[in-house]
Amino acid sequence: MLSLVLGAVNQIAVAVSNIIYLEEIKQREEEKEILLSFSNSMAAVRTKHDLNAIINDQLKKLCNIRDYVISVIHENGKTHGGFIYNLDADYIRMPEFTKALNTKFDINDGVFDVFMVSDKPFIFNIAALLTRKDVPGYIRFWHGIGIRTVIGIALTRYSEPIGVLWIEPEKAETFDVFYSSLFSGTVVQLSIALSNILANEKIEDQLKEIDGYRLKLMEEKSYLQNEIETDNNHSEIIGSGEEMAEVFRMISQVSPTDSTVLLLGETGTGKELVARAIHGNSKRKEKLMIKVNCAALPANLIESELFGHEKGSFTGAMERRTGKFELAHQGTIFLDEVGEMPLDLQVKLLRVLQEREIERIGGKGGIKVDVRVIAATNRDLLKEVANGMFRSDLYYRLNVFPITLPPLRSRKGDIHGLANFFIEKFAKKTGKNVATFSEKVLQDLIGYHWPGNVRELEHLMERSVLLSPGPVIKEIHFSITQNRGNEKKAGHDHIKTIDENEREHILNVLNRCGGKVFGPHGAAVKLGVPVSTLNSKIAKLGIVKEKVVSVGKG
Repeated sequence: MLSLVLGAVNQIAVAVSNIIYLEEIKQREEEKEILLSFSNSMAAVRTKHDLNAIINDQLKKLCNIRDYVISVIHENGKTHGGFIYNLDADYIRMPEFTKALNTKFDINDGVFDVFMVSDKPFIFNIAALLTRKDVPGYIRFWHGIGIRTVIGIALTRYSEPIGVLWIEPEKAETFDVFYSSLFSGTVVQLSIALSNILANEKIEDQLKEIDGYRLKLMEEKSYLQNEIETDNNHSEIIGSGEEMAEVFRMISQVSPTDSTVLLLGETGTGKELVARAIHGNSKRKEKLMIKVNCAALPANLIESELFGHEKGSFTGAMERRTGKFELAHQGTIFLDEVGEMPLDLQVKLLRVLQEREIERIGGKGGIKVDVRVIAATNRDLLKEVANGMFRSDLYYRLNVFPITLPPLRSRKGDIHGLANFFIEKFAKKTGKNVATFSEKVLQDLIGYHWPGNVRELEHLMERSVLLSPGPVIKEIHFSITQNRGNEKKAGHDHIKTIDENEREHILNVLNRCGGKVFGPHGAAVKLGVPVSTLNSKIAKLGIVKEKVVSVGKG
């Protein structure tokens, strides 16, 4: 009887053993099918969005995962940060999540470093981790959103860690699955996919960088061609008086440095020429000096012109554009008429001066720039600051080394030399045989008050060369609108400032338009300026629109 029982037990044991063996075979076959399916899905992965979708659709169900995140080791090999995360989670809209995601954590933060030496899964009790002295910010964040246990496993490339897969399991009883051969196989697939994604992103970044250099070279070429065409290659600044000697001394002092320079003076006094002299005598002279006329650009285009924009960042942005600051990297940027810059742009310019970093419109991050800044204005910036039209903090940032250029009327001794220089220049340019001017012409030039300064003299001499019938200019050809007799008489009378002339002109146009600023028949259209610019000038010049309307009606 006993032998019969023992025989039956042996038969049952063999049967059970066979069943277990068959179940193991079946399980291995199922695991192979699952891994094959997972592998086929992973083969189509090209971006982190593709990988995220597969983790969300397949891995979460396969391993009973509630939540997940993949962090990667940064290229510097010293820090790590979030790379792929659960897009369905509610917490991704929390500012704390954004902060944790954008933080670069040290790889030796007391938690992450265990994965630098082991590829085994580690289970972490969040509450226990919080008792430590220095706890990484991501651990505190997980605790804040209610996560109490996480499992981490290293993702490797050629046995070297490249990141970590962090998992919050659905139930504690499911821990065993993370030590199974099935999970190990999926981790291998994840590691390969992550490695490929990181490599692809690096290649894309390099291609973007190459494309950026290509665009920059094209813009530099275009800029240099424009510079040649505008004939701005002056070789010297002409002046022999005490005031110009002081200007020369200051140019010599500041040129070898990287200090910001603010050029002050009336229109036409040669501020751009001085800027070029400073750049040409600096250590940056082999690089570009980029000029931006802040008054010549519409307010809505200044930011794009200065800082650039990404493709599609606004209507009409058909391709990425390199801004002038980026184009001037390692060189000099000359901000002409900086006093005309709108207040909202002044804030952004101040940030660039403080941080030496620009951000393209539509860009995702800052771009470091090494640029020397030279600014120029014909306005009294302190007065503009007092009137609330110019930021005081920006003024003090720009006013590091101010140079004031004297008006031509206060350097009459230089008129002879300047006039001869321009005669020689335009005689050569036009092919005319004109060499000098008469004593009468010299006296007329000296007696004139030159509201347009050196630029006006330059244009006057060009016109006189063109109109001269012989080699000696015997008659000066002032513009038709200028009455020489009245000019000489006006030398002892009040000379209107630029602001006074501008105020009078705006008032006349406003009266003609019945005080209307905007619209097809408004003053802004007549003057050819944006409504915002005209309103700014009206406020600055103290024009009261209500009084204009009543005067217009009368």
